Amino acid sequence: MSLDPVVLFFVLGVIGGALKSDLELPKAFLEALTIFLLLSLGLKGGVAISKSDPIALVAPAMALIVGALALTMVAFAALRHLGRLSRIDAAATAAHYGSVSVITFVVAQAYLTRVGEAFSAQMSFFLAVLEVPALILAAALGKREEASPGHWAEFTRELLFGKSVLLLLGGMVIGAFAGEDGVKPLAPLFFDLFKGVVCFLLLELGVTTARQFPELRKSGKFLALFGVLFPLTAAVLGATIARLLGFNTGDQTLTAVLFASASYIAAPSAMRVALPHANLGLAIAPVVAVTFPFNVVFGIPIYHRVLVWLG
Repeated sequence: MSLDPVVLFFVLGVIGGALKSDLELPKAFLEALTIFLLLSLGLKGGVAISKSDPIALVAPAMALIVGALALTMVAFAALRHLGRLSRIDAAATAAHYGSVSVITFVVAQAYLTRVGEAFSAQMSFFLAVLEVPALILAAALGKREEASPGHWAEFTRELLFGKSVLLLLGGMVIGAFAGEDGVKPLAPLFFDLFKGVVCFLLLELGVTTARQFPELRKSGKFLALFGVLFPLTAAVLGATIARLLGFNTGDQTLTAVLFASASYIAAPSAMRVALPHANLGLAIAPVVAVTFPFNVVFGIPIYHRVLVWLG
């Protein structure tokens, strides 16, 4: 199996982190790259919306939200009863697995482009839609045992005005109003450089992944196993919903990837506010050290090939 160069940058980062290299990208640089990535995805999604009927996106979005909420409940129940995590820690971890990963989504797009599989730019809209609902549900589940839960007002502000949602939705609004012709002058920056920017982010994520291995060992075998088996189950649910909605194979693959992915940007920030006593190290370790690398190296090709086989 040949790996996309994008994935190889991630592997390089893992090797550097495992060897305790001083490889580390400046935080300000990474912050700028993340902003670029979110705006680029938003613009692409907005242009797609400008070419279609926005009302037609409502029903698929609602179906995907229901699926994501069901997934969050399943993750919470499994972590609580099988993993024997406290209610707060189970809720915080379920929030990560019920939400979505922007970078995993982008890697999946790169993979589909490389193999010549078409997909819709409007999938970026569904990416934005699926980021928040699981975080709200998980916060509600965990607050029952949180001694001093964060205020809902502060939590809501973090969700709605955090950079992930704000930049994705803001980029979509700009793209929708400007349309394809209006955005065209920006294409050399936001679209042509897109894949190169992803390489930098994956290099840094590889280093971060290697550094999470010690934390994962402390968490026990269950979370390591959960980090692989749960995404596979989630991918089946996502693909099933996408097929019922009549999505093409590329969009089915991206939906499976969204459901299989886990958030490590929006979720930690939101849970830090909503459930301040949750062990976020416990929640993030399997996401970064197991689920993310599994998806980008093995999961994405598996999901796509199975869906192609199913036709």
